[in-house]
Amino acid sequence: MTLATLSIPGPETITRRVLSNGVAALARKNFSAHSVIIVGYLRAGSLDETAEQAGLAAITAALLSRGTAHRTSTEINETVESIGASVSVRGGVHMTSFGAKCLAEDLPLISEILADILQNPTFPPAEVEKVRGEFLTGLKQRDDNTRARADLAFRALIYPKDHPYGRASDGYLETIRNLTREDLVEFYRRFFRPQGMIAVVVGAVEREKALAQLERTLGAWQLNTPRPAQKLPPVSPLTGVRREVVSMPGKYQSDLILGYPGIPRQHPDYFPASMANMILGVVGMYGRLGDNVRDTQGLAYYVSSRLEAGLGPGPWAAMAGVNPQNVDRAVSGILDEIRRLRDTEVELEELSDAQTYTIGSLPLRLETNEGVGYAILDMELFDLGLDYLQRYPTLIEAVTVEQIQAAARKYLDPEVYALAVAGPEKPGEG
Repeated sequence: MTLATLSIPGPETITRRVLSNGVAALARKNFSAHSVIIVGYLRAGSLDETAEQAGLAAITAALLSRGTAHRTSTEINETVESIGASVSVRGGVHMTSFGAKCLAEDLPLISEILADILQNPTFPPAEVEKVRGEFLTGLKQRDDNTRARADLAFRALIYPKDHPYGRASDGYLETIRNLTREDLVEFYRRFFRPQGMIAVVVGAVEREKALAQLERTLGAWQLNTPRPAQKLPPVSPLTGVRREVVSMPGKYQSDLILGYPGIPRQHPDYFPASMANMILGVVGMYGRLGDNVRDTQGLAYYVSSRLEAGLGPGPWAAMAGVNPQNVDRAVSGILDEIRRLRDTEVELEELSDAQTYTIGSLPLRLETNEGVGYAILDMELFDLGLDYLQRYPTLIEAVTVEQIQAAARKYLDPEVYALAVAGPEKPGEG
């Protein structure tokens, strides 16, 4: 499958409409299978909670499907399962995401259930305690995971105190234990609104029919009281080396994350930075990092890099899992590759390979209705335009070696960085 043979979603095949309550609704038909998906974002997340109530947005989202004014949790589950469908809601930092999948003929029922979940949750006390227990179990597992602990420590290093990016959106044991049902009800009352919501339907349904169904269900949520504005605190560049070691006796592997505050998705440097990241730790077998740190030096079980460019400046970081005795050498190897990316222009052939890899991954992302749905969702969220996917290859091909080097010099520094390591207290311990 190639871009030439795949029908790339665009303004000719996507219909966008603003529902009567302000929800941005988009639809694209695909009759290659007899199913339909709904995906969407609702503007409420951990950005709206305090540090003392970390996890409030996430547990509120998890409880939306645990009972409504019209259906119990059991009734929701039995109805959804009886038709082979699925419904989900998950809290994030800026947004609460929701989704559903069903056969085409069940779209009216599933969209009505989804709307009921979003509009009429009741937070039954027994369900609150059940979900609290599920969260606590998950947090205990997270706290015993070296990679997760390194990630939490790293984010706390690069973001200011009380910045929502610097704490765990699913909370901590003490914060989840202390949340009350009243906290959840109040959080929902203050922050959950149809305004700013995005909903996308993709699948075996005509676009106009899909949008009409969304109008009957999500469009019926009439709540005009404005919610408090979301405010993301500013993030300053690092000014020196910040290091945190999380001691986890009994572990046999150390996980490390080295990096920096990054950029938002809509930043003009996004494409050069994204291609720099692809070359550093993604393309092929995890880019230059994989070639040097893992394959050549044999210092890592895994190594890669990521650029989390969202509504705010997510991290730009390299991460690796290593033998505890190899932590310092692996860090040196990562810094060497950062230095090389800054000091020496990428070869044209390496850039061309990275561009081909990146453009070639697009059809894979669009193979499923879910993939298409989330691509359309992000086009709307980041105001990229309905023709964004059609322009994507040109945008990637336009990145130059000079722009990549400039982005590396601007955002990566081998002398100024944050490093978090989680593993045995001493090399060889465990």
